[in-house]
Amino acid sequence: MKSRIVYGPILSRRLGRSLGVDVIKNTGSKKNCNYDCIYCQLGHVESKLGSPEDVKEPVTSEEVSESFRNFHKDIEGLDYVTFSGTCEPSLNLSLGEMIRDVREIGGIPVCVITNSSLVGREDVRKNLAQADLVVATLVSGNKNTWRKIHRPAPGITLQGIIEGLRELAKAGTGKKLALEVMFLESETGKPLNSTDEEVEGLITTIRYICPDEIEILTVSRPPAEKWVKPVSEARLREIAKCFVSEFGDEKVRLVLKGKNKRARVLHREPDEEVYALLLRRPCTFEQIWQGLNMDPENLSPVLEKLLGESKIEKVDSETGEYYRTK
Repeated sequence: MKSRIVYGPILSRRLGRSLGVDVIKNTGSKKNCNYDCIYCQLGHVESKLGSPEDVKEPVTSEEVSESFRNFHKDIEGLDYVTFSGTCEPSLNLSLGEMIRDVREIGGIPVCVITNSSLVGREDVRKNLAQADLVVATLVSGNKNTWRKIHRPAPGITLQGIIEGLRELAKAGTGKKLALEVMFLESETGKPLNSTDEEVEGLITTIRYICPDEIEILTVSRPPAEKWVKPVSEARLREIAKCFVSEFGDEKVRLVLKGKNKRARVLHREPDEEVYALLLRRPCTFEQIWQGLNMDPENLSPVLEKLLGESKIEKVDSETGEYYRTK
């Protein structure tokens, strides 16, 4: 089944109703990234990409424009167009041009979700600065913890990321930088980055970066490593209070599971739409029909067909039963 460049829409805990754009089409890999995060919902990276220059099949600006122009008109009520998916979007050095083109075509705010790995590069920062919102990952101010969680490709350093994020935060009027802090525990009960010491270190680091917003959350989908567990809501609220005390409640956002508004979606190829969504984002049955605004009775046979063709599978997690691509 072919992989769509534009997919969704997705119901996001952070962005409302978002239409996704995937900017690397490497058909030989399920995931194109320079990290192998222990909590990633897409599983392990078979071969990490070291830099944008290592990308063999980047999507072109023309392909993004054509795909978006043909797809976004079928959907009403979008809050964002989001560059994310099966790849780290900053690995595509045409990202800035793509953002400008999509905004011109649709008039919809553009978000880039990035793992922050390449923000030390000036060309990457210039691309990211074109977005209305950049959601950048920062899981620790401690390089050992950071490395344990992300398992980065050689050459990527935490200090380079911190300095790059600080520069990105100065990008200009009308742009917003949000830091996503994913807190994790292990099945042994031992926190990975949610101890008081880690929280204090993050606060010190984030104070130096000066972002516009800080998002506090925990894993909600089946992670790459089965021993990774979500932090309890009670602990997340405790951590959020620490951040609010330092940065104020206008800057700190605690992201918990919830429902978002629905919108009209015209379904032309439901099998492909469902597969394209699950390729980038494992979902429960409810998340699929809510995100794509597809009647549950029409969704069931689509899922059964994809299961029967061994294109997707079911997986159980602490937060429910999820469908994902094989």
